[in-house]
Amino acid sequence: MGLAEDKKQKKRLSLMDAAFGLFTTKGIARTSIEEIARAAGIAKGTFYLYFRDKDDLRRILIRHKAASLLRHALDHSGYREKEGPADKILTITDDILSQLQEDPILLAFFHRNFSWNTFRQAVEELGDEGRRAIEEVFGPEAGGSRDREVESFMILELIGATCQSVILDREPVDMETYRPYLHRAVRSLMESCGAA
Repeated sequence: MGLAEDKKQKKRLSLMDAAFGLFTTKGIARTSIEEIARAAGIAKGTFYLYFRDKDDLRRILIRHKAASLLRHALDHSGYREKEGPADKILTITDDILSQLQEDPILLAFFHRNFSWNTFRQAVEELGDEGRRAIEEVFGPEAGGSRDREVESFMILELIGATCQSVILDREPVDMETYRPYLHRAVRSLMESCGAA
């Protein structure tokens, strides 16, 4: 990466960091583009070189944060040491859920956007690394790529739909009580798809 490209990347990341701080303290609706630019130390007009508007920045920021969670899980969960797709998925899931428990502000920022689409975009942001990890987790395409995609969708939607209530509100139970239920549900989904 050249010096000019490096400076552009730093400005983009600075805007994203500033926006995350403001979005999570003031709220998205009450945060202006001018405030984001000021907090990033960048002229307001420069904002539009990187993002169309505040909603575009929010979508990109969600994808970026999800990719960071996934990257951490792929690097630190130890999923490669597990046997079978279900154990690998659950190991990665547990790592991501632990990260979200440690950073409830990030989970609140996702506000139920931790979903299939977010995951796909996070894998896309990780590029070849993300695609190889998915291949490694799910194994050979026994049922075809469409089966893998549908199975991934069901698992991610289950996790995303439940983790916010369980982590942030401890409803209906706390995460440690919920985890065995989640594990059984994921294994059951995978078994019904013939992939466990």
